[in-house]
Amino acid sequence: MTADAKSIDIRILTVEADLRAVWPLVSQLRPEFDEDRFVEQMQRQIAQGCRATALYDEDGAPRAFACWRVMEMLAVGKHVYVDDLVTDSAVRSRGFGKRMLDWLKIEARRLGCDRLQLDSGTHRQDAHAFYLREALRIEAFHFGIALK
Repeated sequence: MTADAKSIDIRILTVEADLRAVWPLVSQLRPEFDEDRFVEQMQRQIAQGCRATALYDEDGAPRAFACWRVMEMLAVGKHVYVDDLVTDSAVRSRGFGKRMLDWLKIEARRLGCDRLQLDSGTHRQDAHAFYLREALRIEAFHFGIALK
């Protein structure tokens, strides 16, 4: 059964207990963090305007997570930038990622944004295939350099 046929709930997370509850899911994307570091980082980002959002299945289990923010840039105007988007590896290809991405697009429009943007590591080919299926297009190269 796909997520489209199930009762799901998408919520903005603001409290520590909710962030801790989604850590096992987020750790699949960010294994370099531990739970405490993740919670501390998310609390700082939330204070700066970032939003942590989780999609829960009908049993209340978190199945997808997105960390995102509203930004404005000369190059793309007002947009939602998705820092992180992860679907539980145990339930991939069941529609949870699509539901989360669709929700993010709707929320971006509701907030007056013209675009949704995200970066994806070059090694994440399965994620790239998903984004391309969902009509996201490769529009630029992202460059960076470590300063420490």
